Amino acid sequence: MAVASEPLPRGEAAHHEQPEGLAHHFDTFEQQRQSASFGMWLFLATEFLFFGTLFMAYTLYRTLYPAAFRAASRTLDVKLGTINTAVLICSSLTMALAVREAQKGKRKSVAAFLFGTIVLGSAFLGIKAIEYKNKFVEHHVPGPTFHFEGTDPVHAQMFFNLYFMMTGLHALHMIIGMGLLCWLIALSLRGKFTAENHDFVEGFGLYWHFVDIVWIFLFPLLYLVGRHGV
Repeated sequence: MAVASEPLPRGEAAHHEQPEGLAHHFDTFEQQRQSASFGMWLFLATEFLFFGTLFMAYTLYRTLYPAAFRAASRTLDVKLGTINTAVLICSSLTMALAVREAQKGKRKSVAAFLFGTIVLGSAFLGIKAIEYKNKFVEHHVPGPTFHFEGTDPVHAQMFFNLYFMMTGLHALHMIIGMGLLCWLIALSLRGKFTAENHDFVEGFGLYWHFVDIVWIFLFPLLYLVGRHGV
C-alpha cells in the first residue's frame, strides 16, 4: 500500500517556490520594494539630522560674525560652484533615467545611465579638487599656515572650517555613492535587475538625489548669501 508523502511545512514550501531575487521573508516583490524604500527613507532621515546639525552651526556662527563670514564667502569661486551645481543636477537626471529603465527591466540602459552618473560625479569631484587646491594656494585652509587679509581673520577661519567640513562630508558621500554605482552596474550587466526586482536601483536613486539636494542648499549658503552685502 502506497504511503502518501507528507506536505512540506508552510515555510519550507514557500522557500522552494520563491522567485529569484525575492527574499524568503517577503511574499511579493511589491512588499519587498516597499520595505526597502521605507528602510532607505529611515536612513536618509538620520542623514538629514546629521547635515542639519552642520547647517545649524553654520547659521549660528554666520549670525554671530556676519562681517567675517561675508568676507570669507566672497573668496569662493562662484563660477566653479555654479558649474558643479549644473553637473549635479544633470547627474540627478541620469540617475532618474536609470531608475526608469530598471523599472522596465532594460539592464543595458540601466548600466549606461549609471555609468553616466559616475562620469558626472567624477566631474563634480574634479572641480571640487580644483577649488580645494586654490584654497591651499591662497592659504585659506585652517591650520598653522592659514592667512586671511580680510575682516576678522580669526572668525574667517571658522568659516573655512565649516566650509571644508560641510563640502568634504558631501564629497565623501559622493565617493561612497560612486563606489556603490560601480557595484550596481556590475549587478545590472549580470541581469540581476528585472521589471519586478529593481529595489537596489530605486533605493540608491533616493540616496543620490539626497546628496544632490544637500549641495543645492550648500551652494547658496556658502557661495551666494552675503556676497553682495546681504
